[in-house]
Amino acid sequence: MNAKYAAAAIAAAVLYLGWGYAAFAQSPTASAPAAPGAPSSQNGPTPNGGPSEAPTYAVLRITSVEVVRSAHAPYLDVVLARGVVSSNGWEEVELVPLTRGIPPDGVLQLVLVARPPQRAADASGYEPVEAIFPLARPSLYKGVNVHGATNGLIVAAMPGYAESKLVADDCGVCVGKTLVPRDRPLPTGRTDLIREDQLPPVTRIAGPDSGLMGMESNPNRLTLIVNQDNLIVSAVWD
Repeated sequence: MNAKYAAAAIAAAVLYLGWGYAAFAQSPTASAPAAPGAPSSQNGPTPNGGPSEAPTYAVLRITSVEVVRSAHAPYLDVVLARGVVSSNGWEEVELVPLTRGIPPDGVLQLVLVARPPQRAADASGYEPVEAIFPLARPSLYKGVNVHGATNGLIVAAMPGYAESKLVADDCGVCVGKTLVPRDRPLPTGRTDLIREDQLPPVTRIAGPDSGLMGMESNPNRLTLIVNQDNLIVSAVWD
């Protein structure tokens, strides 16, 4: 195991045991957290009556999942999940278990979550994030499945590795380009165009006469404002 992740895994294991995550991941009576993409339910009032915590959201996309096995005590399997978030400013990245008890297929279900910025963020390109989740050996699980807001990756046997290639445009440089409807091909030789079906899965497009019904916050949703010529004049994750 890489020395960096070995040290991090040992530290995380102490927290893991101290906070009861092991019991949560393996106890049939533990209650599961919110489904992938949904805000965390653990955002009620603080004990001193202060404001509630900002909700967590599943990160936009999982790019890789690796399970590494320690060769020396403490014997651990360490899940390392990498992904991308829609913009900079996301914090407190962590892997949260969805599994209750021992699943029939032996695969531990996790979701990679983080706290997004409190305000809408300009589209400036995806930001990479990562988190680890240690499992004591011998493990109750034979594999692990990590979910993001728009995809999931499974490592069917541990240790192991799986990865996903990003296919959606991050819209980091799409302002000033012309949006081409999904049913039309891009003309060759032009770099000032972007096709609708190349955009992230959750994208809404508003023209000059369009409304924006449903202004509830969703930091995994890209909103594009286009003018009468389909020129993109604004791109925000909101």
